[in-house]
Amino acid sequence: MRYVTAGESHGPCLTAIVSDVPAGIKISEANLNADMARRQAGYGRGDRMIIEKDTARITGGVRFGRTLGSPVSFVVENRDWRNWTDRMAVFDAPPADLQREVTPRPGHADLVGVMKTNSDDCRDILERASARETAARVAASGIPREFLAELGVEITSYVISIGPAAMRNADLAKAASYSPLSIESSPVRCPDEEAAEAMMRAIDRAKSQGESLGGVFRVVVTGLVPGLGGYEQANSRLTSRLGGALFSIPAMKGVEFGLGFEAARRPGSEVHDPIVLEGGAFARTSNNAGGLEGGMTTGAPLVITVAMKPIPTLMTPLGTVNLDTLEPVEASKERSDTCAVPAAAVVAESEVAFVLADAYQEKFGGDAMADIKASLAAYRERLRTISR
Repeated sequence: MRYVTAGESHGPCLTAIVSDVPAGIKISEANLNADMARRQAGYGRGDRMIIEKDTARITGGVRFGRTLGSPVSFVVENRDWRNWTDRMAVFDAPPADLQREVTPRPGHADLVGVMKTNSDDCRDILERASARETAARVAASGIPREFLAELGVEITSYVISIGPAAMRNADLAKAASYSPLSIESSPVRCPDEEAAEAMMRAIDRAKSQGESLGGVFRVVVTGLVPGLGGYEQANSRLTSRLGGALFSIPAMKGVEFGLGFEAARRPGSEVHDPIVLEGGAFARTSNNAGGLEGGMTTGAPLVITVAMKPIPTLMTPLGTVNLDTLEPVEASKERSDTCAVPAAAVVAESEVAFVLADAYQEKFGGDAMADIKASLAAYRERLRTISR
């Protein structure tokens, strides 16, 4: 299962197309748009989220609530387009009063993008490099999420820290124990109420100072069968595929599986997960590996921790160089968020869903849900016979 997106931040709409979709996946419009709303929520979001009330409209590939086996296409309208029709026109001449963006922001794609493409206007770059594009990714992920849900797989996420404020006990062993209600009822999607309050205070301070904040979040996947992915080629390993997918999200700077960097500080006896038999099935007494061994799922919860840098747009801008005059100036200011870590975690769920759906299709087929479920059931039965 793959996706491609198109569209600019202030263009008419964002478009997504998902290919290699099995026939027979039940699609819920309510679930799809609930995830769109989750991406827009979170304490520290900016005024754009007041303008946009994102919904995803499916324009092909689904009939009577089920996928047809053909590509599925989505449209997410940009309501702010009405304020940008002249500046983002597809065919008309530029307006006489057009103001080019010539003061690239440190930390953004602005400068390197204009150098790469020979443009004289950072807007040619920033419109596509904007994290607004992730709305299309979340829309597209409605397909793999529903696919995985039918196979008993659940994907959640929660925020561990924002700036200096952090959960006191983000123990790996508790990663899969937090209820979705405790996460989604929090303004910062953190299940620790005390930490959540500290995070919101940190966001308030940053906003008052014209600053932005990053943070750390965790993605947890339960219900996976062992043996997804592979060990035989570099691009077969789920570690590489998941890492690449997560790093494709703007502003992500670090990805850890299980213990992550902590594993480098411990001896092997405190890192690797002992194997036991429980109820006639193989199991581990711990999950320091985060559900992956040798690039494959172990059957334990998949636990991924991701670090996000602060958003580059600052209301108290850093220094830059004007592209026209080559004089030192302050960087440009686009309407932006103070913190988008809670929303980024939802986008990360979407990327993980695509990688895992693809892995299930590789192993169990990709034409029709009935065949995939039958193949999965046969695989589960075979695994039971191994441990007898």
